[in-house]
Amino acid sequence: MTKPDLSAEAIRLGRLVLELLPDPEVMGLLALMLLHESRRTARSTPDGDVILLEEQDRRQWNRNMISEGKELIERSLGTGRFGVYTIQAAISAVHAGASSAAQTDWGQIVALYDVLMRSAPSPVIELNRAVAIAMRDGYEAGLALIDAILERGELCQYHLAHAARADLCRRLGRTNDARLAYERSLALAQQEPERRYLKKRLQELG
Repeated sequence: MTKPDLSAEAIRLGRLVLELLPDPEVMGLLALMLLHESRRTARSTPDGDVILLEEQDRRQWNRNMISEGKELIERSLGTGRFGVYTIQAAISAVHAGASSAAQTDWGQIVALYDVLMRSAPSPVIELNRAVAIAMRDGYEAGLALIDAILERGELCQYHLAHAARADLCRRLGRTNDARLAYERSLALAQQEPERRYLKKRLQELG
């Protein structure tokens, strides 16, 4: 099966499970799958190169999947018995509801990550929260949090942590720091589309 086929099958099975077991977290998981799938055509070029969320053409997003996902989230939240899948889906729904990257409600996303951290704390969730804080409170604030995570050593081998640090350094004009972080991320990255993206960023730094 191709990746689209696998995603479609996962969503089909998710709907089937929901019919048999109308549990809030089944709703949340199905919503999360739908919201991720809604962006499939927009998150890569025809050649397979990565397109980041803020650079995606939102006109390509599947609005029917987004609407279905949001409805499932509301049903799950309404039970008061939701869990991590529903919270993750709610974060995706905030992104999906923004007409542009600039219109994203980062305050709401940070608040949802705070809830997620209390429910299922992990260094990766902490990293994602740090990126959201960078967008809400400024790049320096987010960079300080990412540096603290990396200093603890928990994500020192995780290429996306170094990529996130590189991006914030780039936005702050700290070109040398950005270059070192991109190079570290590239050394750790395994997937070729991600490696091409990181190489492109390095070339843009000059």
